[in-house]
Amino acid sequence: MKSHQMLPGRRSVLRVAACLGAAATAGLLFTERGSAPARTAVSRPAAGPRAVAGPPVKASAYRLQPMTAYSPPRFRRAMPPVRQRPFLEVSDAGRTMVLTFDDGPDPRYTPDILSTLRKYEVPAMFFVCGEMASDHRDLLREMADDGHVVGNHTWSHPLIPKLPPSRIRDELGRTSEVIEETLGTPPLWYRAPFGAWNKHSFEIGAQLGMEPLAWTVDTLDWTEPGTKTIVRRVLDGAGPGVVVLSHDAGGDRSQSVAALRSYLPELLDAGYRITVPRR
Repeated sequence: MKSHQMLPGRRSVLRVAACLGAAATAGLLFTERGSAPARTAVSRPAAGPRAVAGPPVKASAYRLQPMTAYSPPRFRRAMPPVRQRPFLEVSDAGRTMVLTFDDGPDPRYTPDILSTLRKYEVPAMFFVCGEMASDHRDLLREMADDGHVVGNHTWSHPLIPKLPPSRIRDELGRTSEVIEETLGTPPLWYRAPFGAWNKHSFEIGAQLGMEPLAWTVDTLDWTEPGTKTIVRRVLDGAGPGVVVLSHDAGGDRSQSVAALRSYLPELLDAGYRITVPRR
């Protein structure tokens, strides 16, 4: 027998050893591929002060998973950073302004505002309260169909700094849920009632995929100062990037409706372009 030839028995032993080694290697690869690393939990804000007395808010069914962890990677929506203050104006080229309306939708005033905006073919932003939006979803759809931006203004218009984080999440989450159920997409912008923001509202708003927008010019139309006064405040405060705050609900808004009919054509004649922020 030549020196490089093996005995039959020895060849059999080596074949068995090779098979066992291959099986062990395959088992190791299967285990590594089959076990995924544990997900890192999203940290929740620390508990804040006790809530003021008021009607309880049910826990929201609104969840972040469809937008983040469980959606296909190419459809994942980028979460905005946690801001320390809201945007007060909109940066854009040229003479642009943004018109915003809070607290609705209200079937007594919102349709007239929509009609005026449609007449001049300009978009606006509507920061809706969930308890109003849930009862008037047809107006939400009309806003979206006309190209307006529907934002989140909490569920019941509370003073945010008086709420613990769990209530803030419920207020924002429930409203986002109504908007998404009605329009098919969640809101990208939110506004704190009374302009009262805090650290928790910025954190939770970002977790829900929204950016905070305040305003540059406050018409104070909720005080019912008169149509001419509202018009003067808008025209005096007009400027590039200015965000105007008005209301389409929360009281008698007939002056707000009449004022829009007056100052909107004047803004357009002055060369302003009415727009909405893009994300």
